[in-house]
Amino acid sequence: MIETILAVTGKPGLYKLVSRGNNMLIVESLVDGKRMPTHPRDKVISLAEVSMFTDGDDIALNEVLTLVGKKENLKAASIDPKKAENDELRAWFGTVLPNFDRDRVYPTDIRKLVSWYNILVNAGITDFSIEEPENGEELKAKEEVKTEKAKAAPKQVKTQKAATASVKTGVGAKKG
Repeated sequence: MIETILAVTGKPGLYKLVSRGNNMLIVESLVDGKRMPTHPRDKVISLAEVSMFTDGDDIALNEVLTLVGKKENLKAASIDPKKAENDELRAWFGTVLPNFDRDRVYPTDIRKLVSWYNILVNAGITDFSIEEPENGEELKAKEEVKTEKAKAAPKQVKTQKAATASVKTGVGAKKG
């Protein structure tokens, strides 16, 4: 479920993937329900790709959100990310994930985590699991076919040689 929830750099909140178009994604805000396109210049990240630093191996964001959900009973977080002091945020997050890397996880990261959790819960999304496709090889093959088709698409660029030939033969030349 969480793999279709996206964060768009420069845009507040979280978005749900609605559709894919030519060179863009159509996303819907989880806060107000407004739809908008995102273009290749926008940095779009699926929450399934995000992880948090710990003293050992990094932990996926969906697992962290599940831990927050257990602590908060799948209700909005008990801490206000906008008003809480940095030490309060670190203490609260220490109860959720005791082995988080205190040097590499900044208070801004914890604030973002709490605000994302609140957005998800308020939107009714409490299943933070990542669904694996039934046949991963088939999905990968389809993506490779799309990439190959895009590479093999004919270009509509006129070469210098073709342009010169059309001028000499009068093809496409303006008669006047």
